[in-house]
Amino acid sequence: MRTLLQLLFLSASLAPAQSVLVTRGAVPFQVFQRDASNLANIHLEGSSDGKSVEARLVAAGRAVDGFDWKQMATVSQKAWSGDLAGVPTGGPYRIELRAQGGATTATVDGILVGDLWVLAGQSNMEGVGNLENTPLPSALVNSLDQTDAWVAAADPLHRLPDAIDPVHWGKNAQGERERLSGPALDKWIANRKKGAGAGLPFAMEMVRRTGVPIGLLPCAHGGTSMDQWSPALKAKGGDSLYGAMLRRFKLAGGRVTGLLWYQGESDASADAEPMFSFKFMELINSVRSDFGQPELPFYYVQIGRHVTGAGGKEWNAIQQDQLTVESQVPHVGMVTCADCSLDDGIHVSTKDHVVLGQRLANLACHDLFPAKAGCGALQSGPRPVGARMEGHRIVVEFKGVNGHLRSAGRLNGFAILDSTGKIVPTIYSQRVSETNPNVVELLLGGEKLPDTPLLGYGIGFGRDMYVNLSDDAGMAAPVFGPLPIKH
Repeated sequence: MRTLLQLLFLSASLAPAQSVLVTRGAVPFQVFQRDASNLANIHLEGSSDGKSVEARLVAAGRAVDGFDWKQMATVSQKAWSGDLAGVPTGGPYRIELRAQGGATTATVDGILVGDLWVLAGQSNMEGVGNLENTPLPSALVNSLDQTDAWVAAADPLHRLPDAIDPVHWGKNAQGERERLSGPALDKWIANRKKGAGAGLPFAMEMVRRTGVPIGLLPCAHGGTSMDQWSPALKAKGGDSLYGAMLRRFKLAGGRVTGLLWYQGESDASADAEPMFSFKFMELINSVRSDFGQPELPFYYVQIGRHVTGAGGKEWNAIQQDQLTVESQVPHVGMVTCADCSLDDGIHVSTKDHVVLGQRLANLACHDLFPAKAGCGALQSGPRPVGARMEGHRIVVEFKGVNGHLRSAGRLNGFAILDSTGKIVPTIYSQRVSETNPNVVELLLGGEKLPDTPLLGYGIGFGRDMYVNLSDDAGMAAPVFGPLPIKH
C-alpha cells in the first residue's frame, strides 16, 4: 500500500510542468547599447502558468557572476514582464527562463552588450565589393538586418529588395515600388556576386582592439544624393532614407555609439556640389538632434576614384568640401579612400574595404578608447598645413601624421595648377623628406611656374586620380587643393 507521502510525490510528478514563454523584448543575437557604466538593462515579456518567473544569464556554459537563478517577475493573469538589470558589457550571453524552481522552458541566445553603429550613405557604404575573401563572422559582431531581424553579421550586410522600409525596394514593370519575395528573392540572393563593404571590417577591427561587442545597423542605399537623405523627409518614415534610418535607430533601442557615413558621389555635379557642404552639415546636426546625442561621433569617408574623366572639377570640389567640413563640425572625423583599389568602375574593392575599416577604427579608437594601448596616440592622418617655395623646390608641410610620411612605391599625386585649374607640368620628382617626417618635397624642372601657382594633391587629374601618400598608421593623405604656394 502506498503511503500518503508516495501519493503526494506521484501526484506532483504527473502534474504538467509549469512553462514560461517569451513574447516580447530581447530576441536572439540582439545587441544592447552599453551605458557609461558599461552596463545594459535587458527587458523581457511573456506568459507563464506559474506564479513567478526566474532567470539567469549564462556565458560559456556558466552562470555570470551575480546572475544565477533569481526571480525576475511575478505572473499576473498569466502575463509577466521584467528586466535583467546591469548586464555587463560582453557576451555572447544566453538568457534562461523558468517558472519558479522548475526546469528551463525558454532561452534567448546570442545576446551581446556593447556598441551600436549606424551604417549610412550610398553604395560604397552599402558595400558593392566582390563577395570573395570576405571576413569570417565573429560571435561578438551582430547586425540588425534590413528585415529587422538580429543576425550574426556577415557580408553582405545590406539587402535592399526585401527590406522592411519601402524606400529601399526596386520598381516593378509598372514603375511602382515592390518588395521582392518568394522565388524571385531566392533567385536574386543566389545570383548575388557583390556586397562586401567597410562595416564588417570596421566592427571586426574594433572588437580586436577593444574586446567590446559590436552591433551594426545597415541603412545605406546605393546611388543616393544628399537630397534623398534630407532630414526634411523624415515625416515620411520608411518611405524616406532618413525616416527609415531613424525608425531603425529607435527599433534598436534609441541610442548608439556612432555613425559611419560614405556618400558624395551622387552630388558631384555642377548643380549639386555648391550646396553639398550645407546639406552635409545639416544632416549631421539633424541626426544628432533626432538621436538625442548632441556629441554623437560621426565618421565619414572622402570619396575616392571613378574611372571616368567626366566631371572631374565637381568631383574634386566634393572632396575638398568633405575635407573642409572636418574642421568646421565638432566630433566628426574623416578618412579618405582616394588611394583605394576598386572592384569595378566606382566601387571600393573587398580587399581595400578592410583597409577602410581599419582607418575608420583608428578614428573611433582614438576618440572613444583613449586609454587603450595604441589608441590615444593615434592621429587623424596627414592633413596639409601649407606649401612654400624654397629655391627650385616646393616644401609641403603636413600635420596629424602618425610617425612618418611614406608612400607605396614612387610618390605620386601632387600637381602645380594655374588659376584655371590646369596642370602645369613642372614637377619632376615627388619625395618624402629624409630629415622631416611631416614634409613632402617637390622638385621643379619642367615648365615655368605660373605667376600665382597653386598646389593640388589628387586635383586636376579628373575623377581617376592616382595618389599614394600615407603614414605609419596607414592613414592616407586626403585629396586637397587648390592650395596657394607661398614664396
